[in-house]
Amino acid sequence: MGKKVESSFVNMVVVLFTITLIAAAAVGYVFSLTEGTIAQANAQKQADAIKNVIPVEFAETTSEKVAVGVDTVEVFYAKNGDQIVGTAVKSFTNSGFNGYISVMVGFDTKGTITGYSVLSQGETPGLGSKMVDWFTENGKGNIIGKTPGDKGISVKKDGGEIDAITAATISSRAFCDAINRAAQALGGVSAWSGATPTNEATGTENIEQVEQ
Repeated sequence: MGKKVESSFVNMVVVLFTITLIAAAAVGYVFSLTEGTIAQANAQKQADAIKNVIPVEFAETTSEKVAVGVDTVEVFYAKNGDQIVGTAVKSFTNSGFNGYISVMVGFDTKGTITGYSVLSQGETPGLGSKMVDWFTENGKGNIIGKTPGDKGISVKKDGGEIDAITAATISSRAFCDAINRAAQALGGVSAWSGATPTNEATGTENIEQVEQ
């Protein structure tokens, strides 16, 4: 009787192991088939975001990684020949209500914000998620046309000019942080005349984001 139980247990382990092995192989195979498609889709999304935030026509882009403090962001230079006509910065912040937020920010040659596109965010639907269009020209917290300069941008609760998303102060501060990190990356760009921002405008006041 004992041998039968032992045999059944061994058989069960072997079957589970075999199923796991087959499932892992299947997942790996599917990933190998879709990896190229996913990479292509991500590249297209990034290219579309660059075009979206730089309103002028340009023939090509070149890019480089730029250090901003202990962080690194990617800067894309929109060019016509050798002339830079605009810059897009793929920036981020880890200060969102739910953590990581990625934003593509466009600037003209004077360091003025020409547009932005939220690439990734996990903020609360109906609150922090409104950043997708809250800070556009038609939004209540419009940042388009502003030049971060040496102060950066910040919400009104932190002494700035930007209207925070209603009941989502933390998300709004995080958005400003990402924008300021992008502007700070332009400090070494010869086509930009602005100074490096010294304030990332995350604020020090401990305000709990309201979810309703």
